[in-house]
Amino acid sequence: MTISINELVENINDIVSLPGVFLRVNAMVNNKNVSMTDVAEVISQDPGLTIRVLKMANSPAFGSSKEIDSVVKAATVIGTERIRDIALATSAVETFDGIPNDLLSMEDFWMHSIYCAIISKYLAKLAKIPKADSLFVAGLLHDIGQLVLFKELPDDSRKALEFILDDIEGAELHDVEKELWGFDHADVGGVLAESWHLTPMLVEVISSHHDLSHASQYIKESAIVKIANSIAVMTELNTTNIEETDADMINSDDWIAAGFDPAQADKIIEQAESNAHESYKEVKSLLLE
Repeated sequence: MTISINELVENINDIVSLPGVFLRVNAMVNNKNVSMTDVAEVISQDPGLTIRVLKMANSPAFGSSKEIDSVVKAATVIGTERIRDIALATSAVETFDGIPNDLLSMEDFWMHSIYCAIISKYLAKLAKIPKADSLFVAGLLHDIGQLVLFKELPDDSRKALEFILDDIEGAELHDVEKELWGFDHADVGGVLAESWHLTPMLVEVISSHHDLSHASQYIKESAIVKIANSIAVMTELNTTNIEETDADMINSDDWIAAGFDPAQADKIIEQAESNAHESYKEVKSLLLE
């Protein structure tokens, strides 16, 4: 069966799409003629999204030291871009929960995604990247292309997963996907993100989280999520030795691209894992419960 990425994305968008409220907010955030109050009023039209935004805005993971009791106040205190990122994170989880999938546990999928999100934000702060919350979202959504492939190409996806499980040489899933279709889940995720009119940073990072040669404008951010993805696997396996995992090897070039000294890699991995363990339950409850 031959199918293009665009066809896959069109098919999945026929089944599920991000909530209209989020799409309106996303379009409004970069419009200089739109006020914080305008953005807040749109979010407030969706009671469920309003509750989730306020929960996350008041959490230590996202919020400020001030109590936030309205979306208008949240927009004023933490800014419309952070509100947009929080709305995207919660909307994406809800959207993809609507896609039936029998190839993997959605709990495991979101566990890995949340770990990657937490670690991405931690590394972004460490690297002094502005708007670290956007890296949280990039980490959370880095594997969304997998869900598209699992839904649209279940038989081949199953074969790819079985090959990875049986392969003693440690082949990577994205390499097997390339062999099968000529593209991988990162490519699919990037096209999906673009079709949803997400920010150029998110599109590029999702597309590049396995191969930094795909990155051009957001190399540092892409390197951070690539590293975070591997550390997330290590966190799930409770190890700080990447050679004991099936994750992409983090090489010196990755650390340098992310703005870190490779000599500090072991220390950074240990600290990032510790931070992920501490934050996971809270972030999970905010996004999934």
